[in-house]
Amino acid sequence: MVRYSPHPPSNTTQNIPPLESGDRLSRPEFERRYAAASQIKKAELIEGIVYVASPLRFVHHAEPHSRLHG
Repeated sequence: MVRYSPHPPSNTTQNIPPLESGDRLSRPEFERRYAAASQIKKAELIEGIVYVASPLRFVHHAEPHSRLHG
């Protein structure tokens, strides 16, 4: 997994297509789109296929489970 700062490096992001699950990309193209996609928190490139994690709907999503273990 590659991580970048949440802000794109320049204003050339206007011409970059969005990063979406299922895209088939090379590593350089994936890294370019991922760097430009400030709204995406986690994305992976596995064997040339992009996987974008679903956003969490519940802020404390593991809290009920951790209370059961406590």
